[in-house]
Amino acid sequence: MDKPNILFIYSDQHRYDCVASNGHPFVQTPTMDRLGAEGARFTHAFTPIPMCVPARCSMLTGQWPARHGVIFNYDGETFRPLRDEQPYMPALVQMAGYHTVHVGRWHVDPKRTPLEFGFHDYVPGWRYTQWRRARGIPPTPSDQSWRGQVDPFITPEQSSLAWHADQVIGWLEQFTEEGDPFFLRWHMAEPHLANRPPEPYNSMYDPASIPPWPSFGDTMEGKPFMHRQMLRNWGLEDKNWDFWAPIVGRYLGEISLLDAQIGRVLDALDRLGLAENTMVIYTADHGDMCGGHGMVDKHCVMYDDIVRVPMAVRWPAGIPAGRVVDDFVSNAVDLPATLVRLAGAEVPETFQGVDILPACRGEGTTGRPDILSCYSGNQFGSYTQQMVRDRRWKYVWNATATDELYDLDTDPAELTNRAADPACADELKRLRARLAEWMEDTKDSLWNGTARKHLLQGRKP
Repeated sequence: MDKPNILFIYSDQHRYDCVASNGHPFVQTPTMDRLGAEGARFTHAFTPIPMCVPARCSMLTGQWPARHGVIFNYDGETFRPLRDEQPYMPALVQMAGYHTVHVGRWHVDPKRTPLEFGFHDYVPGWRYTQWRRARGIPPTPSDQSWRGQVDPFITPEQSSLAWHADQVIGWLEQFTEEGDPFFLRWHMAEPHLANRPPEPYNSMYDPASIPPWPSFGDTMEGKPFMHRQMLRNWGLEDKNWDFWAPIVGRYLGEISLLDAQIGRVLDALDRLGLAENTMVIYTADHGDMCGGHGMVDKHCVMYDDIVRVPMAVRWPAGIPAGRVVDDFVSNAVDLPATLVRLAGAEVPETFQGVDILPACRGEGTTGRPDILSCYSGNQFGSYTQQMVRDRRWKYVWNATATDELYDLDTDPAELTNRAADPACADELKRLRARLAEWMEDTKDSLWNGTARKHLLQGRKP
């Protein structure tokens, strides 16, 4: 078999539960559903950190954030870029003989472009604004609010997502002429709030038909102070579902527009005869609260709304159709190791992920009994969190606040913090020990004497 082509589609802030095949009752995502049905759909994929730039840096390095060192966005308190001396996944794939192209959002380094990380070619997403201006289309309307609004000046075919899909399709056509294997990454800014989709997607989902998230109405009783403070930071402490329903509707509409544009790309793969030996990956950097627990965006919480992500992998020549993978996966840590090995290159010792291809094929598992994630703060100050989650329990170590423990079997919406419940003392001790093991293994800079006491001696409230 020839080396497979790789088309990697990476969205921004797409919740796991906002895909029809993942259980959403009415969102229309036929293309994402198709990817999972024709390949492998992952039910327990998680981000290593619910923060845009650090998650992307993990995707480049195959490392946990504590190891690569980028733990803030550009606007974070102490942002520092990736180190030059470490191996990057795109560069390794490039050296294996692939034509590497990055289309769309970069959001990794404010000074260095994808060309300095192993890509031959780069189509930046900001060119859409130039394309729009050149055609006399007024700028995307914006009232500087994250709540969003309709874009009345364009059709879906003139949207940013459609423009990006056009660029991807153009490269696919060029690859067909070249004949070399390709690694094409399409990163986008959607469906990150604020959503400004055109019609009919802006009004595709009637706010009156959208029920509240199961977690909406959380009283925050027994939870860290920062959860309530996040509502105050955004001015959300008194907002009811009538406020949120139109925002969620536009978010779902943006997802359906995104799905339609991915569909155009898959159609192009079929038309060009590339589909059989092209691995198509869809996943996201992390989710969005989007009204869950009454919150917006991310920051200072580790709810599944933002740490659990959609993920599907299709490769007709190498992965049987209809696989549902329930194994835990850290998408931005495990995919780099998988893709480097798939390209025929040696996986560096610095990479910390596992190869997910055996799980996709039903020939093995990822070997992960649980999943971990972290957060270090951004915009509202430093705030350290480490999370470990297995099938039933989620534990969040808040270094400077009350810890959290949720029984996901009885409380999937994560409403009741059981960390102080004596009946859960054994689970709390077990998960603290597991988290300590992970922090030591990743050489987390916070693994110091105080952290040891907190976790191993239970010296936390």
